[in-house]
Amino acid sequence: MSTVNIPVLETKRLILRGPEPEDYPNFKATFASYRSRFMGGPLNAYETWMLYAAEIGHWNIRGYGMWMIHDKATDKTLGMAGGWFPAQWPEREIAWIIWPEKAGHGYALEATHAARRYFYDTLGWDSAVSYIDPKNLDSIRLAERLGATRDREAASVDGHDVVYRHPSVEALRTTQIGDAIEMEISHYADPMFTPKGYAID
Repeated sequence: MSTVNIPVLETKRLILRGPEPEDYPNFKATFASYRSRFMGGPLNAYETWMLYAAEIGHWNIRGYGMWMIHDKATDKTLGMAGGWFPAQWPEREIAWIIWPEKAGHGYALEATHAARRYFYDTLGWDSAVSYIDPKNLDSIRLAERLGATRDREAASVDGHDVVYRHPSVEALRTTQIGDAIEMEISHYADPMFTPKGYAID
């Protein structure tokens, strides 16, 4: 059986590595919780196991997938971010999830920004979308902070999601979107920074 060599991505605070069996307990706890309600959950033990197996297998089938987000200082897992393109998905998706107790520290923004940069710069993607439950305001806010805008013409997965299209490679290079993202990430990395208002990933 062939296996893909999953790249490791590193940011100021994070290390993104492929999902491993030892990472499963936090994944299971999150997808069994109310946190997963916008991603088909909460799931029972069998459904969670099958989904995690799919996360690992996706790398072998597609050559890319979801990274496990690790805190660089402690190596603890914080969530997942990366690419997702199962059968019947209209387009390649950029997706993320943060464990409930780790939300509100900018981890999803930092990890997803790094993952998207890899897909664009290394794999040559020219476009990507995120399929989001319209009630999932946290993810909609994050998509917008990543520069994504709602694409009402794009096909949805099942008619119950909204589609946010990520900015192109050219847009990230020639506009202030990329700089604004980097600036926000630097704020979250500052130990003296305290976000005001609604806690967002």
